[in-house]
Amino acid sequence: MSRTLFSASPDVPSTALRRRPRRLLATTALTLVTLSACLASGVALAWQGELDQLRNRWESVTTSSALSAQEAPLTALAAEAHELSSANPNVSELLVWEGIIEASLAKAKGGLGALDNAKAARRALERAIALDANGLDGSAYVTLGALYDRAPGWPVAFGDDDKAEEMFKRALTIRPGGIDVNYYYAAYLADEGRDAEARQHAEKAIAGAVRAGREASDQALKAEARALLNEL
Repeated sequence: MSRTLFSASPDVPSTALRRRPRRLLATTALTLVTLSACLASGVALAWQGELDQLRNRWESVTTSSALSAQEAPLTALAAEAHELSSANPNVSELLVWEGIIEASLAKAKGGLGALDNAKAARRALERAIALDANGLDGSAYVTLGALYDRAPGWPVAFGDDDKAEEMFKRALTIRPGGIDVNYYYAAYLADEGRDAEARQHAEKAIAGAVRAGREASDQALKAEARALLNEL
């Protein structure tokens, strides 16, 4: 009787019966992998939704409020961005946005009171680049360049014209037509007295394609690039 139960029927090769446990294991493993991927995707979607809200609020604050009115809302956004990046420490995009928001807060504060925020921005952006050399399509390098350009130099802070230009050039290799990198590099070049180069990059900023989700801030940068071009 036992031989009958465990022998192959004429229509099914005996090797197929032996492979069924392997197929079962393979199917189970595939199911677990799929479940794991779904769970990971759910986590990613969770932080992506929060990041989208932060980005939209930053966009609104920085483009529709006077600079003097931005400190309080940006302070709240910076705290939320830090909390989100701390909960997801290996996500470069979150660190880039933490850096962008901290840099915006430093600009809104101005003076020596902004140094802590500028330093926090630099730390976040450097960590983002360590995780992803492209840093949100070069955005990490753009913001770092602006920070090195505008921060006071040693011993007060970390401002460094050479480092600023290095950061801008790195961003340009990643996104040569970017509105942000071309505008900020143009502003840097104008300050350095390199007007011909500044004009070229201001014109590229004006001609650049507006990014989805960054329409208001990119249009604001285009307007600043036009104003800069008129001054050169």
